[in-house]
Amino acid sequence: MTTLAHNNVEHHHGAGDHVHVDYPERPIEYQTQDGALKILGFWVFLATDLILFACLFATFIVLRTHTDGGPTGKELFDVPIFTAETLILLTSSFTGGLATFEMHRGHRNRVIGWLIVTALLGLAFVGLEVNEFVHMALEGATMQRSAFLSAFFTLVGTHGCHVSLGILWMTGIIIQLFQRGITPITARKVYIVNMYWHFLDVVWVFLFTIVYLMGVM
Repeated sequence: MTTLAHNNVEHHHGAGDHVHVDYPERPIEYQTQDGALKILGFWVFLATDLILFACLFATFIVLRTHTDGGPTGKELFDVPIFTAETLILLTSSFTGGLATFEMHRGHRNRVIGWLIVTALLGLAFVGLEVNEFVHMALEGATMQRSAFLSAFFTLVGTHGCHVSLGILWMTGIIIQLFQRGITPITARKVYIVNMYWHFLDVVWVFLFTIVYLMGVM
C-alpha cells in the first residue's frame, strides 16, 4: 500500500511563534509535469469530442421527425433494453470510480479487479446495443430507410464505437498494471481512461433522454 506524503510548510506569526501546516502531496497521477500536461491535454480532447457529439445531437433533433413513412422511435425502441443499457453503463461508471479510489490507496490488485469489472460491464452494454441494431435492421429499419434512422444510427453508433475503444484501452492499461504496478505513468493512464469513461456516461444520459425517452413518448 502506498501512503500520501506531506509537505510541511512553516509559517511565522510574530516573534518565536511557529505554526506548522501540512499540505498533502499531489495525487500520484499529477506528480510529474509530463503527467499533469497530458491530463490537461486530455481535457482539451474531451472538449473537442463534446463538440462532435453536440453536432450529432443537433442533427438528430432536426431529423428525428423525418421518418419518410418508415418506422418511428416509438415503434422501434424497446424500453427494457435501453433501460438495461443505462443501468449497466452507470454502474460501470461507479466501478471505474472505485478503481481510481483504490489506485490512490495503492491497491494494485483491487484497481485491476475494478477495471476488469468495468470493462465487462462495457462489453455487456455493447452487446445489448449490437443486438438492438441487428434486431432493427432485420425489421427493415436501416440507415438508408429514412433521415431519422440515419441520424439515429450515426449518433448512437458513434457513442458505441467510443465505448468499444474505451474497453480496448482499459484492457491495455490492465495489462500494464500487471506488469509495472502503480506508478505515476500507469496511474495517469488509469485516471485518464476513467475521465473518458465518465464522459461517455454523461453523453449516454443525454442519449437516453433525447433519443430514447423522447422517442417512445
